[in-house]
Amino acid sequence: MRSLRFNGSRIVKTGLAIFLTATICVWFNWPPVFAVITAIVTIEPTVSDSIKKGLVRFPASAIGSAFAVLFITLFGNSPITYTLAAVATILVCYRLKLHAGLLVATLTSVAMVEVIHDHFLFSFFIRLGTTTIGLVVSTAVNMLVFPPNYSTDILKSIHSISGRAGSMLEHTFQTILFGGDATLQEDKKIVKQLTTEIRKTEKLVHYQRDEASLYPWVRNREAELQMAERQLLFLDNFEYHLNALLRVPIQDIQWTQAEREIVMDAVATLANDLQHSINFDHEKHQAQLKSITDLFWENSKRVPANDALHPTLFPPEFTILYELITIYDLVDKFFDPNSVKAVQEAEKS
Repeated sequence: MRSLRFNGSRIVKTGLAIFLTATICVWFNWPPVFAVITAIVTIEPTVSDSIKKGLVRFPASAIGSAFAVLFITLFGNSPITYTLAAVATILVCYRLKLHAGLLVATLTSVAMVEVIHDHFLFSFFIRLGTTTIGLVVSTAVNMLVFPPNYSTDILKSIHSISGRAGSMLEHTFQTILFGGDATLQEDKKIVKQLTTEIRKTEKLVHYQRDEASLYPWVRNREAELQMAERQLLFLDNFEYHLNALLRVPIQDIQWTQAEREIVMDAVATLANDLQHSINFDHEKHQAQLKSITDLFWENSKRVPANDALHPTLFPPEFTILYELITIYDLVDKFFDPNSVKAVQEAEKS
């Protein structure tokens, strides 16, 4: 529901910006098409981006308009005019590093060739006026109508990724301890999907931080953004250690059934913590960590001091327990009191 609201708000803002821009241009008796194009491309995910790119698109559009006027004066409405206006606009904008405005400037340049018939200088200033209207209106709409707010999306996304990571962890260990390696290929695909979701959430954090200079309420939630960044770092590290588990040669595992059950019980508890964060029990978490740590030290005694065939390799049991203990430590840091409270508030909203 939240993602639908986000997409819907973007559509509403774009439609409103188009309507207001076209209305103002008609009121001035100016052709609205160029202003509307500018308004459409200026509705960015954040107001900060709208302003930054708008400051680039205005001079870029001025350059495109100037070349259109120049070449139509020299060659009239001909194929060479379209070509020279577009190429010159691209070259100059590229040299001046006006990359964000290059597309709008080029479209403006070639479109003006079709509509300018006389009063070339007057037409040039009208284009600057319509571009200004498109930029100002779209930026104002983006700022005042459904102001970009990604806080709840960030927290809910982190909670969702955490839950999926728990399910992934449990399934992976179920396969390692009791199944074959055929299903591990599917696990690897799911890990890549988790990585994609993490990157998307990191982008939302970046968007939210961009708004800090415009909205005081964003600056006041800096601690929340820092917490989100720490949790995303945990999920990044989790993905790394999960990938390491997927590379363990599971056919060489020599645990007894009892040892496998000890490990699986610890994994199930950990997965439950990740899936149901509000029920996180620190004492139970530490008790499970102690059980697998004890098993780790017991298994370490079985590691041969010298192995002529594999001098640098650890037994798979040793590697699995090391990765599991590392993940346990990461989860303990993940569920600090502030993190749990933030997730709880996100669930209630």
